[in-house]
Amino acid sequence: MTAPIYVLGYGSLIWDLDDLAPKVRGDWRMSAGPSLPLEFSRISPKRKQSLVVVIDAVHGDPCPTHAIESIRTTIPEAITDLAARERTVEAHIGWVDMASGDHYSMREGVSPLVRDWCAAEGAAGAVWTDLDGNFQQDTGTPFTLPDAIAYLRGLEGESLAAALEYINGAPAGTDTPLRRALAADPWWRALS
Repeated sequence: MTAPIYVLGYGSLIWDLDDLAPKVRGDWRMSAGPSLPLEFSRISPKRKQSLVVVIDAVHGDPCPTHAIESIRTTIPEAITDLAARERTVEAHIGWVDMASGDHYSMREGVSPLVRDWCAAEGAAGAVWTDLDGNFQQDTGTPFTLPDAIAYLRGLEGESLAAALEYINGAPAGTDTPLRRALAADPWWRALS
């Protein structure tokens, strides 16, 4: 039997495999992936302008990721599958290929963490969503906890509902600075 390729997840992929569902096998191995710096620092049009979690070494804290086995036997196939689910280009998918030693991530320091995890797991490789935090680009304001909370307070209707569902629905281990700040915020607690 060949070593598995894993898809790593940390956001909505956990509860919404979407069209990736027939391309993975088994259940999510919760908190079994490498710890990566995560934060809710991306504004997502797909999630009605909600803040969503991304790998963010500047603003995030190390949080466990989750792993599910791909049915694919090559990294390029697994990349294509995840890019299709994320409705993005393949350049926004990070990957590690243990056989070739090649790897790719737009975030410095992430590939070595995933490579070490793959080695410990006996995995052939892994793929993950590698989108940027875009808070400053979309709002014109640097990402800070007060500004992120102010952004969330400015959401209404479906957008606010999507933010509540997404942030509260993230796995418990996704214990980011923003999530901790929201847990202490009376406004957010009242909404939840």
